[in-house]
Amino acid sequence: MSSTVRGARARARIEVTAAIKEEAGRQLASEGAAKLSLRAVARELGMVSSAVYRYFPSRDDLLTALIIDAYDSLGEAAEAAHATVADAAGDATPVERWVVVGEAVRGWALAHPQEYALIHGSPVPGYSAPRTTVPAAARVGLLLIGIVRDAHESHALEVPLLTDELVPEAVRLAADLAPDLPPGAVAALVAAWAQLYGLVGFELFGQFNRVVEEREPFFRYAVTRLAREVGLR
Repeated sequence: MSSTVRGARARARIEVTAAIKEEAGRQLASEGAAKLSLRAVARELGMVSSAVYRYFPSRDDLLTALIIDAYDSLGEAAEAAHATVADAAGDATPVERWVVVGEAVRGWALAHPQEYALIHGSPVPGYSAPRTTVPAAARVGLLLIGIVRDAHESHALEVPLLTDELVPEAVRLAADLAPDLPPGAVAALVAAWAQLYGLVGFELFGQFNRVVEEREPFFRYAVTRLAREVGLR
């Protein structure tokens, strides 16, 4: 087989894969992840079901691909925002860097509500995400860990205190996630990471309706408080 033919087939596969994902995204928006169907995707694309199965052997394989894409898109948005503030202001404080990342997460979620719901909404019945999703899912968390690590190394981190009952869990978390950071900082970071997504989810899914009117300044206030609770100064 000539390289020209192989290249054409590779391009065709990329195009068909993208078309399948695009149609699946439309189904997610209209029907939700639980009703995603390879047969329905094939029907909308004018393909036979067996053809779609050559690209994605099961619904779970397609879901996994969509989840990885969403996590990567979110991670790229957060990393790009952080790089911009780091490059534009080399003296940006850890709190400022943390807030920029948080605002990037919120901005991405508001622009991609279906993708955010897929990765941080209700679990899909019968689906368990494989470990292949972990590297993409970890991108924002690793960025936040990096901010805390830099603050710790520059003596700009006030390590939060731990209750006695939490010490063993904090030590385990630190060993798993950031062995070079104090356990108190890691436990606070994990709590803040969860609260960050909770803030975004409350806004995106309507829990702030008739409660918080000025969403942007409220979010900035809340995410700044999270930075302080982690110990960033």
